[in-house]
Amino acid sequence: MSRDSSPTEALNELTEKTIRGGASRLIAQAVNFLVRFGSIMVLARLLGPSEFGLVGMVTALTGILGLFRDFGLSAATVQRVTVSEEQASTLFWINVAVGGALTILTVAMAPAVAAFYHEPRLFWITVVLGSAFLFGSAGVQHSARLQRDMRFTALAVINTVSLLAGTAASIVMAKAGYGYWALVTMAVTIPLITTIGLWVSDLWLPGLPRRRIGLTSLMRFGGAVTLNSIVVYVAYNFEKVLLGRYWGAAAIGMYGRAYQLVSIPTDNLNSAVGEVAFSALSRVQDDPQRVRNYFLKGYSLILGLTIPCTLICALFASDLIAIFLGPKWRDVVPIFRLLAPTILAFALINPTGWLLFSLGKVGRSLKIAFVIAPLVITGYVLGLPFGPKGVALGYSSAMILWIVPHLIWSVHGTSISFKDIVRVLHRPILSGIVACLAAAVFLLLCGPHMAPLFRLALGLLIFSSIYICLLWYVMGEKALYMDVLRRMLGRVVSSNNVSAPTEIENVF
Repeated sequence: MSRDSSPTEALNELTEKTIRGGASRLIAQAVNFLVRFGSIMVLARLLGPSEFGLVGMVTALTGILGLFRDFGLSAATVQRVTVSEEQASTLFWINVAVGGALTILTVAMAPAVAAFYHEPRLFWITVVLGSAFLFGSAGVQHSARLQRDMRFTALAVINTVSLLAGTAASIVMAKAGYGYWALVTMAVTIPLITTIGLWVSDLWLPGLPRRRIGLTSLMRFGGAVTLNSIVVYVAYNFEKVLLGRYWGAAAIGMYGRAYQLVSIPTDNLNSAVGEVAFSALSRVQDDPQRVRNYFLKGYSLILGLTIPCTLICALFASDLIAIFLGPKWRDVVPIFRLLAPTILAFALINPTGWLLFSLGKVGRSLKIAFVIAPLVITGYVLGLPFGPKGVALGYSSAMILWIVPHLIWSVHGTSISFKDIVRVLHRPILSGIVACLAAAVFLLLCGPHMAPLFRLALGLLIFSSIYICLLWYVMGEKALYMDVLRRMLGRVVSSNNVSAPTEIENVF
């Protein structure tokens, strides 16, 4: 943005950067989506549930350490309106120090991890996985700098290349017969390649750390973000620890594959839209009307894409597992179907994190996390005696019960009302229900006579055709999607028209 640009021009430029950045991230996430599904399909046929379970046992415990890797300082850097060179350099060295400490801590806890699960092979798995913390921490501030500059295309390319490199290395090792070490290699390769790409893209060399440069507020914000992440992580991952401890590697291997498949749509979309939305909302945090418009646009897009994912996963669970994992994973089907409602739950509640963090309301987000954690843990602890299926049912039930209280609490006192949320939500929900009923009729009448791949392809065609027609034409969402598409393709309003409201801003 030029220094002499008017506020309207500056905001219009931010809108363009946001949508173009969102386009880059969505394209990259679409590629990542295909790569991740492809890797699951290949690795599921090369490795067994126990091999996935061994790595899952370790990552369920060490994953919480990963939340300390950036100590919330990347979010603090992005949320701040201005960050000095001295502050950025000092934050970089703090991140590296934390990453090194986490690597040492992971190595030190390796004997305890092996003893906890009564599985000696976990010792060296834990030791090697610890190196990922150091690799990842060296790129935290470079990533935050790219986010602040809205350089999402560069971030998208880096993430895609690192995922491809990690996936290729894992598949090569699995085919060579290295078993679970193929999965360990992927977990270490991805952060290493990502950090290399970030350094090459940003070309920023941090200076020496300094004292007394105004880091107190940044550290306080980052600490609150980290604590929030820890509480949420424990809530959403402790069930894997319990399954591994009481039901063994095979049980957590099956549950973990179902959980991974269910998480891919939410993770990809939230990563694609959330990263851009957080940056954009942070830039307009002092303009309530802009915050409302930006948030509701992103929220509508997320729901429009994730609600059909939820229904498709529940309806076509058997075909999806048969195609993506293969026949030896048949027992994953009921777990996968029971976890499907969590796609909707996370799609509804995750975006409120963009809002609260961008407005600096990390305290409220932390309080919400402290309520979510015991609720979700209670749900799957009650289901634990019944194995992976009981845990999946308890998890989904707790998440669905929490949706409405979460949304009301999150938007209270902001420029967004719960009524706004309902208005955005009802359109894709109704469209999805009708499309789901039509697809269910198809499965009932014609499905039993078709091969899984053909049945899935035809069912998805029926579902998506009806869903898009209803959402765009009956519910009136076409203007929103077409305006976003035009901006993605570069057909934007001319500079002579910058003061005129766009279709996308009039939708709400």
